Amino acid sequence: MARVLALVPDLLFGSRVQAALRAAGDEVELLSDAATLKRRLRDRSRGAVVVLDLADEHLRGVELVEELSREHLLQDAATLGFYSHVDAATRERAQSAGFDLVVPRSRMAREAADLVARVAP
Repeated sequence: MARVLALVPDLLFGSRVQAALRAAGDEVELLSDAATLKRRLRDRSRGAVVVLDLADEHLRGVELVEELSREHLLQDAATLGFYSHVDAATRERAQSAGFDLVVPRSRMAREAADLVARVAP
């Protein structure tokens, strides 16, 4: 069982991911913004899996993970990002930023629980 902090602004897709992860026995918290994610990581980051929607331009997921790393908030957490399959540049930037795993959105929809299990600390 993993503890997942999911920052997925698309509520419909976020609910879908949340349902799949809960069905697999994971503890999932859908978050609404980066500030809330930072607070949760400060409170108890050990063993968390952070799931980020990299396609949301307002979220700026790649930059957010770089910032969280600089602030040492991801030391005991894993990162899983998903992106639009047509946006190879975002995938490459996320991998360079140090994401543990970066997958297309369609794969996240199909394999959320397996992907989280793969990166969970």
